Amino acid sequence: MLRPSPTGACMTTTADSGVFRLASVGSYLDALSSITDEMSVSDRTNLIFLDKGLHTIWGLGENVILNWCADPKGVGLLVVPHYGVAEYSDEAKLSDSPQTASEDFFKSLISGRRMLSPTQLEKVAKLLGVEKTSVPLRAPLSQDPAHIEIIEKMIKRYSISFVPNRAVALFDIVGFGLLSPFEQMTQLNSLSYSLNSAYSKMLDRKIGISFSRSSTGDGFYIWNRELTVEANVNLYHFMHLVLADNAIAGRKARHRVVPALRAGFHIGSCYEFHQAEGLNPTIYNYIVGDVTIELARMIERALPGQILVGEFEADLPAGPELEAQVRHMDSIDFVHRARNTLTRLDGLELSGDRVESIKCYLTGTRLNTGEFTIRKLTINDKHGITRNVFNAKVNIYRSHAEPILLGIEDRLLQGTNIPKVTSSHLLPDRAQATETIRPNA
Repeated sequence: MLRPSPTGACMTTTADSGVFRLASVGSYLDALSSITDEMSVSDRTNLIFLDKGLHTIWGLGENVILNWCADPKGVGLLVVPHYGVAEYSDEAKLSDSPQTASEDFFKSLISGRRMLSPTQLEKVAKLLGVEKTSVPLRAPLSQDPAHIEIIEKMIKRYSISFVPNRAVALFDIVGFGLLSPFEQMTQLNSLSYSLNSAYSKMLDRKIGISFSRSSTGDGFYIWNRELTVEANVNLYHFMHLVLADNAIAGRKARHRVVPALRAGFHIGSCYEFHQAEGLNPTIYNYIVGDVTIELARMIERALPGQILVGEFEADLPAGPELEAQVRHMDSIDFVHRARNTLTRLDGLELSGDRVESIKCYLTGTRLNTGEFTIRKLTINDKHGITRNVFNAKVNIYRSHAEPILLGIEDRLLQGTNIPKVTSSHLLPDRAQATETIRPNA
């Protein structure tokens, strides 16, 4: 039976750093002020008391909180030691017993909402072989939706999460390892500025993106904290603006202070977690999983200046609500939808020049009719694993300046040092369900 690890030592540590703890919790609640602003002082105090209890159980990362339920005297929790997550996964794969929960079931526990009914939590605890842990509160837990939402966020902060479909963009600095330490610093700083500049421009257009980033050493993974179709499309446009800002800066720079970039975009599964900062988990999350691995392998074969979009199929929620409709999309559907929303960026200013229009598309060969196919590429990574990708282009047309052309043209994808073309297909008109050719540019 898996049991939560002893927490006596971490209770001492917590007591010794009480001032730091309270400041950290207060800052965390301030970060969620849009939820807590209308709460009473007693309700906020109750949440801080709950957070202190969760922090003690978390034990500096020694334990993982999987699920929770409302308890008559507080909150009931499902807690396992951090190493128990991997042990359970291995046992599930090796065991043929019908009493052993599957790995998919375990992933479902750490996906989406963590709140269970008391009966559900008891059943899951029995199935996993763990004991329920309780945190008493000073006042009964409110069932107000705002309270439930913030407790969900608090639980996930002391846990790990599985996200089946997360959109992620990767910016990679070409030749980073050959630069001097000073040049590496200046190029990373330049890329960080482009990220902030693009974010500011999207906010000016009232286009919502709550992005997180994680360093790869020679670049950044970027993702939107929201998971909706619109949020993922906004992330795709965000990638375009970052590349455009970087390209403009590169034309102005005299020295190697602006990086040469290559970029990738993909949707796939990942695990999310919060690393410890000092004695507390960070407010912002980190990701690792199939989507980051795929992007890393894709970018290894990308040319300088190239933009690759991975081949994917994903079920994406249409809205943030739990009951929101889910839409099934593949890479081509996604880019087509992104192309249809580009008018929101018309009128944007880049380096003082007004944007007249933006076009984004997946490249292919030109037909006699003037239309284009969409070509699928297969790349082989250093491990001998193959994956399919699409070559993407973005053209930004400005009023009184030359256009910004991002990505690589399809006709330049020739030779032995680039991805091998294995298939070329026409994009059918899904709306009419006929094999017509849709113009791609």
